[in-house]
Amino acid sequence: MRIQLLPSTFDANGHATQDQRLTCFLIDDCVAVDAGSIAIALTNEQRSSVRDIIVTHPHMDHIASLPIFIDDLYPVLHQPMRVYATPEVISLLERDVFNWNVYPRFSELHNDFGPVMEYIPIPIGEPFKVAHLTVTAVPVNHIVPTVGLIVSDGKKSVAFSSDTAETEEFWRKLNEAQHIDALLIEASFPNRMAELAEVSRHFTPASLGEELKKLNTTVSTSWPCTSSRRTAKRSSNSSTR
Repeated sequence: MRIQLLPSTFDANGHATQDQRLTCFLIDDCVAVDAGSIAIALTNEQRSSVRDIIVTHPHMDHIASLPIFIDDLYPVLHQPMRVYATPEVISLLERDVFNWNVYPRFSELHNDFGPVMEYIPIPIGEPFKVAHLTVTAVPVNHIVPTVGLIVSDGKKSVAFSSDTAETEEFWRKLNEAQHIDALLIEASFPNRMAELAEVSRHFTPASLGEELKKLNTTVSTSWPCTSSRRTAKRSSNSSTR
């Protein structure tokens, strides 16, 4: 399994920087977890292959360029863009984004080849298929409905926390697993901004350190994820092969 954190900021020469303002992970060049920078950071080959997008929650840094991505590909889509989310998140996307005011309701539109966008409601706590992957969505503690994800390709398993503060079910699910190859988890604010982190339900390094004590299973790699308030500390490419 190959995981790429798509860049979201670029310097004057067009080169990606370490400032990470949007969230979008790409798995095996074909499945996206969230869509913050999906329209601005994919290669042409990836744009041709990504047709499955899992949305963990509807905050702007996780969906910012999703409508632009679908809009860009609208004339050439031979199959609908499949957007996987919980029913609550789908309702929020329809109400707040794809509402004919901010963007067209692509789920109602067709191009010359057929539908251009399809919502696929995902269950909580039960495995479901996305392309070649098996995914389990687990509720986490954020200020809007949000899920973390456990993703497996049959050989490797990776967990994504999405945005969260102190939570329980996510760790219970991970501890039920015999092994997780990588854990990608957020830490949005520095310790000096702990009060803001608490009210917005995010981690600081200190609170994350305490939270990780709940993890009892073996994890090969722990990767603190990045958001608009952070700077990436690792390469944007990672592999669990």
